[in-house]
Amino acid sequence: MGRGGESTAPELTPCHHRGGVGPMAGVVSPGMWLLELRDPVGGGSSWCSLNEGLGKVLRYGAFGPEVVERLRWMAGVLGPMLQRAVRRRGLVDVKAIVAQMLHMGDEGHNRNRAGTLMLLRELLPSLIENGEDGRELAEVVRFVSGNDHFFLNLVMPACKLAARAASGIAGSTVVTVMARNGTDFGIQTSGTGDRWFTAPANTPEGLFLAGYGPQDANPDIGDSAITETAGVGGFAMAAAPAIARLVGGTAAGAVATTRLMYEITLAENPAFTVPTLDFRGTPTGIEVGRVVRTGVLPQINTGMAGRVAGTGQVGAGLVTPPMECFTQALAALAELARVELARADENNESNTDGTAASGTTSESKAP
Repeated sequence: MGRGGESTAPELTPCHHRGGVGPMAGVVSPGMWLLELRDPVGGGSSWCSLNEGLGKVLRYGAFGPEVVERLRWMAGVLGPMLQRAVRRRGLVDVKAIVAQMLHMGDEGHNRNRAGTLMLLRELLPSLIENGEDGRELAEVVRFVSGNDHFFLNLVMPACKLAARAASGIAGSTVVTVMARNGTDFGIQTSGTGDRWFTAPANTPEGLFLAGYGPQDANPDIGDSAITETAGVGGFAMAAAPAIARLVGGTAAGAVATTRLMYEITLAENPAFTVPTLDFRGTPTGIEVGRVVRTGVLPQINTGMAGRVAGTGQVGAGLVTPPMECFTQALAALAELARVELARADENNESNTDGTAASGTTSESKAP
């Protein structure tokens, strides 16, 4: 509502513009509890909403009575109880959990079972010591332990902080953001700041829930591709062969996908290693030039939202960004380089002219 009771349209803005990330539809309202992560080395923080689970949930576009009821319970019970537990326990090292979960069959995007249970292990003693109501405590533990994706909403801001640490480097061609809104896919690079390079989003391909098929899937949506941006998710599929049963494909294909991603990245992350690849670091630092030159696109694991509003989740699968995002970014980076080179040439010419004039004057005064 506007001033004087006037009705005004809500202002919509990407979570990335506020320093956070939102899964799928990415809806965040003032009444929602958030998970906040802080970077003790580089500074800053990032955040994400609490994960609702799968199926008919708000982030997949569902908005029925059961969705509203769950959100109210999360706001009134789950959020406050988790806050009290974290305050008693102290800070949780999310990066360490991500490193461990890759050794336990998770890849950090569509499979987070081990990560979720390790988080619960960290918080459960404090939940008990706080003397919470027994019935509500049981509900919270049952909800978190039964929601394999709960930890995803901590992996995402952790990856956001990691990617942000690489931003703002002049001339850098490293991708720092990949995001989708159900219509367009956009990327940002280190050397171009907050500028988006967008193209129509592709529709994921994979496995569907009973009663749904390819015709029911919406184009790719959500900020969760920040996991692949930071080198986990689809880039770490070799660590989670069981993911093939969720998104389609084979265990061998999952390993092959991770190997392929090394062709378009600049480094291997020593903190996140893959046992099946002899503990090789995950491929990290997507480089737009390599993507364009090789034609290899980043592989993303994702859920699929229904095309019709209110449907909820219809499946899970694999998707890649449109190549146009990377060709646009490369062209923009090349233009910035040309401008910088031209500026440097002008400065050099100016310095050269000044030196010549000074020399001439000196010679004219010589005896």
